Parts: sequence; C-alpha cells; structure tokens
Amino acid sequence: MKKRILALLCAATLSIGLLTGCGGSSSKPEEKSGETQTITVAASAVPHADILNEAAKVLKEQGYELKVTVFEDYVQPNNVVDSGEMDANYFQHINYLNSFNEENGTKLVVADNGKIHYEPFGIYPGQKASLDELADGDAIAVPNDTTNEARALLLLQQEGLITLKEGAGVTATVNDVVENPKNLELVEVEAAQVPKQLQSVAFGVINGNYALEAGLNVGKDSLAVESADGDAIQQYVNVIAVKEGNEASDKIVALTNALKSDAVVKFINDTYEGAVVPYEGE
Repeated sequence: MKKRILALLCAATLSIGLLTGCGGSSSKPEEKSGETQTITVAASAVPHADILNEAAKVLKEQGYELKVTVFEDYVQPNNVVDSGEMDANYFQHINYLNSFNEENGTKLVVADNGKIHYEPFGIYPGQKASLDELADGDAIAVPNDTTNEARALLLLQQEGLITLKEGAGVTATVNDVVENPKNLELVEVEAAQVPKQLQSVAFGVINGNYALEAGLNVGKDSLAVESADGDAIQQYVNVIAVKEGNEASDKIVALTNALKSDAVVKFINDTYEGAVVPYEGE
C-alpha cells in the first residue's frame, strides 16, 4: 500500500513539472527555456542599419532580438535614447555626440567597446567633374551641423581651397574662414540633403553614410578624401551611444560584441570596399 501511495505521489509530482528525484529515479532536471530579450536601436539607413541587420544574425544565436528603427535626421536618434524609449543608437561620431550633449543637455555616452567604424569624408562632383575646374564664385554644399560642417571645412582646407582661422579645428564654422581666394559660396544645408544639392552646386562635401545612401563610394567617386590619420579616426569613429549608466549593460555588451564579431567585420569590408572601415582600436 505504501509503495502504491509513493508511486501515485511521484506521478502527481511529474505531472505538474516538478522533476524531483522519486523512488531513486536518475532523470535530470529540464533546462528552463530562456525568454528572448529585445534590443532596440535607432540608426541611419546606410551603412548603420545594414550593419546592424548583419549583427542581428549573431545576436539571434545568443537569444537576442534586434529591432532597428531608421531615422533620416541627426536629432531624433539621440532624443529617443536619452528619453529611454530606445536602448541605443548607431549613426554618429564622437564629436557630434559631444556637441549634441553640450547643446541639448542630454547625457549620452559611448558604450563600452562601442567604437565601431570610420567613414571617410569626401568631396564629390556636382555640376563640375574635377576640382581643377573650380572657378571664382562657385558654390560648394557643406553640412550645416556643428561638427560635420567643421569636418567639411577642414577637408576644403586640406585641398587648399580655403584657409581657416588658426586653432578653429573641429569647431570651425564658415565664420572661421579667413582666406577664400576663389570667393567660393559655402552653401550650408542639412547633412542628409547635401547629395540632393549636387545638381545645383559645383561640388558637395558629404558624410560617408549619406554618400552611400546616394549610391556614391568615397573610394571610387570622390574627388578628394580627408586624411585618415590617427586623430581623424579618433574624432570621427562612429559609435554605439547609450544613456549614461547603460554603457555596460548585458544587452549593450552583447550588441557591441556582435558588431565587432568576425562575421560583421567581414561583411563591412566585403560590402563597402573602403567606404566604411571597421575600427580596430579599443
């Protein structure tokens, strides 16, 4: 009778999923299946969203679902992270991030291991095909946001087209131009709009991602490329940005590790052929 009661108790225990040893059973406990965690990232379309979609394959194997929302501007991706609406963003370089924080009072930081890639800036042909054709009074379109405008102006200075005030550096604006021998008209427009202005200006200075979106490759189509020295890479490396305090969370560590994985690095090199360069530093 006691054996029968014990057997019934064992059956009842198993029926409700409590896999305890009973009557000397050697069966092992079942592993509790983990729930898929979601990582939300705001991004520019190209190359950022494309790179993230490749990283999503790596993350899926680790139990993460990556949800990417594409934005066409440089403001909302930071706002949605600062508000906590999204976990991270991937669209900007460090200089722009620092400038945005200063101007808007946001508290966004680079994630641990969050320096992902570098996109060389270039001068692209518009109405004219060569810089040798540059004439007095020609118009050149440049981004109008603080850090990208400075980067464009530094490239124009590098090519000898203008001279900036000494020390202007990465904070330069058109007001810092002290020499403009050809009286160039520097047309300030929103960064995403520069490629669309090429038909109405002699040349345009374009961010790497917006050049790619427009079907342009800095290695094949640009007339001049910024010097890729160490300082430039440090200043303009594109990063995963998060709200302060989240830079080492489990989700963010998984995200940055996926973006640094061999599979994603290979994807970047094979796809962009030098227009996007994986960051190899820490």
